[in-house]
Amino acid sequence: MNAEQFKQLVKKVKIAKKLPDAIYFHKDAFADAPADLVKFIKVVAQALKIDEADYDLIKLFKNDFRLSLLSYPTFYQDSYPALKQSVTVDLAKLSHKITKYDNSENPPILHRKETMVSPASKFYQLFCDLTAEGEQAGLYENTRMIGFKGSWERLIAKKGYELVDGRLFRSSAVQSPDDDKTIDRHLTAIVRHELSAPLKTLAKNGFLNGDYSIFDYGCGRGDDLRELEAHGVDALGWDLNYRPDADKVISDIVNIGFVINVIEDRDERIEALLGAWELSQKLLVVSAMLGNETLISQFQPYKDGVITSRNTFQKYYTQSELKAFIEMSVDENAIAVAPGIYYIFKDKQLEQHFLQNRHKRAYKWQHLTAPEPVNEEQARILFTQHQQLFESFWLTCLTLGRCPANNEFSQSDKIKEVIGSNKKALQLVLKWFEEDELTTAETMRKEDLLLYFALAMFEKRKPYAQQPEDLKRDIKAFFDTYKIAQHQATELLFQIADSALIESLCIEAEKLLPAGRIDFENDQPHALTLHKDFITLLPLVLRVYIGAALQMYGELDDIQLIKIHIHSGKVTLLGYEGFYDSPLPRLKERVKIKMADQDVDFFDYIVEEKRPLLLNKIDYIDDTFSDYKKQKAFNKRLDKELSLLDFKVVNVNYEYLKNLLKQIKIKIQSYKFINIATYK
Repeated sequence: MNAEQFKQLVKKVKIAKKLPDAIYFHKDAFADAPADLVKFIKVVAQALKIDEADYDLIKLFKNDFRLSLLSYPTFYQDSYPALKQSVTVDLAKLSHKITKYDNSENPPILHRKETMVSPASKFYQLFCDLTAEGEQAGLYENTRMIGFKGSWERLIAKKGYELVDGRLFRSSAVQSPDDDKTIDRHLTAIVRHELSAPLKTLAKNGFLNGDYSIFDYGCGRGDDLRELEAHGVDALGWDLNYRPDADKVISDIVNIGFVINVIEDRDERIEALLGAWELSQKLLVVSAMLGNETLISQFQPYKDGVITSRNTFQKYYTQSELKAFIEMSVDENAIAVAPGIYYIFKDKQLEQHFLQNRHKRAYKWQHLTAPEPVNEEQARILFTQHQQLFESFWLTCLTLGRCPANNEFSQSDKIKEVIGSNKKALQLVLKWFEEDELTTAETMRKEDLLLYFALAMFEKRKPYAQQPEDLKRDIKAFFDTYKIAQHQATELLFQIADSALIESLCIEAEKLLPAGRIDFENDQPHALTLHKDFITLLPLVLRVYIGAALQMYGELDDIQLIKIHIHSGKVTLLGYEGFYDSPLPRLKERVKIKMADQDVDFFDYIVEEKRPLLLNKIDYIDDTFSDYKKQKAFNKRLDKELSLLDFKVVNVNYEYLKNLLKQIKIKIQSYKFINIATYK
């Protein structure tokens, strides 16, 4: 059976619960389904060694060649049975995924069971009665939040009902919860005088240029709104405590910034997240507080979070836990842009543009060559008359790595008027400019696209059925077909698991980079450390290696150095205080990304006095850094002084170094060494 046959058979299923993208029906309704479809479902289950007793419902996707076998063992016993296991089969990729919920405290549950069985079933009328009860109680007014056990039970209680033996009964009195702690959520709204971290990422990525409307879901005191409005950005907001009467407005971009982490009820967090998602037309930005066990242990535990000293609730997430929570709630891919900040795109073409541009390099035009001798005097005059136009056209060619389409160069109409077409313009400018420059720009763009496709595979993002027109042109120009591009990207991605290749490329990179160094363990190369400014100069495989790690972390705003662990599939990010204006930067943050485990560990050096110093900063910078000359002289002198002390200690803090140099009557003041007779 192929995808089209599957799609046609799914349309013929009459008895099923029908949703926009899928249908659900019980296996007891097989007799009412097309025989070929039933046979196919059983063959798939048999191939996966799933006994018919191990699934109850079948989910068939309308638009994809996929199906799920769902285990609801209490389908007939419970009014709202819980999902025990889901087996989702991708028939196009010949792969499957098993998800177990038997140990979950908040599993998915079923409603409207009468739609999934035959009207001839002895349970049909009972199921109809259950649904009628729920409708009368107002439980189906908002279907967003009824899919999970916890939220369903909470909604029943909110409507003033109880479940007794699976049936709804009016509560005789308001129940007192087991814990009656009152949380002061409004105290979590921080007063700021600059944009919040999530909004800064939007500014950095060009989303605050005025082209997009912004809605701040949970805007607190409105500091972000005031700043955005001052810059002419269309921005509105709502907040439960500070702007409860404001309208919730559908907008291009919705920001729900540090909201879900202050909500003590997990189901209410999901509700808030889904509410923000529904308002977004193009992009949802979600952020939450990150924390480790050391931080959390300082506070009083409460539910799945803690109570702070200000009587506010905080749910501290790990990076991977936050991603999983977002993706479970909205059923979309979440893209890390910074620690604790994720983008979820509703506009998939905008998502593709964003992901491409994250790794896109710009070729810098080096010089204008003298025109080569030509016989066509008219062409020479034409170029001279319109030199500025053709130079602008050439820069666009270098940006794209190819000849631009008409809508990719703003002055294409002028080009057509002057010479006839963009292709003719390219032939003309190649007589004046270096063709090698265009070849280099083409290579860079092709590598950037391979990086984009490879990272999409690493994160298992499904290919888009529709691609932006500019991406289609790139694929045609650089790869001929999308299939070839995917094949090359797959080969590239597999190479990051080849530790021998990674080792050789790191050794090569150390020689080619302006700065950086390889550390050794037991006389074997262990890790390559470099400044983030030099990532784009690395061989493509190493760019993929780092890019794969950053998929789980985000942007490198507060990070300066990157360490590629050659043999362990790890990347360490190092953030220093004073890296750009001090000869001895202090390590403030260390992040270890474990690609094999898909996990991120954060290590903060909170006590300033104990922060390790970077004693060899000169190894990681070149003359493009403003303090390069001063740093070079400083490290030369520091090495000389420390050699007198037979110094071999690592992870030295400032106090230790100061006391060490005191022995030889030296102290450090900025980039200078001062000789003194005595210390007070």
